[in-house]
Amino acid sequence: MSINLTLFAQALAFAGLIWIIATKIWPPLLNAIEERQKKIAEGLAAADLSQKHLAQAQEKIDAELRAARTKANEIIEQAHQRANQIIDQAKNEAIGEAARQKALAEDEIAAAANRAREDLRKQVSALAVSGAEKLIRREIDAAAHKALLDELAAEI
Repeated sequence: MSINLTLFAQALAFAGLIWIIATKIWPPLLNAIEERQKKIAEGLAAADLSQKHLAQAQEKIDAELRAARTKANEIIEQAHQRANQIIDQAKNEAIGEAARQKALAEDEIAAAANRAREDLRKQVSALAVSGAEKLIRREIDAAAHKALLDELAAEI
């Protein structure tokens, strides 16, 4: 054997190997690589879409939270207003009740003062009669004396 024939046989075997690889092995390998690339691309697209959906969902959540906070603040403000109204109403009722109690107390004081004046008039007239009896030491007409005392009491 010569080197040329060995070289030619090796070249022919190499060419056969290349043809077998190119026709039998390479197309399924390229198909598998392309499928894998498609799956990776689809996965990346799905991940991007998921990121967009996540961002949209986060925006919706933020909007709902803002709306809920706004609503909560409105409810709190309404509660404060209602509490102030209740306090004002209670103050007004307390002022009215105090005025009513004061009027009743003033009426009672006036009535007590009138009773005291009457009692004082009676006591003064009794003292005057007693004093006059002690000074005069004589019998006075009771009817005339009572008229005189009533006149004195009216003047007092």
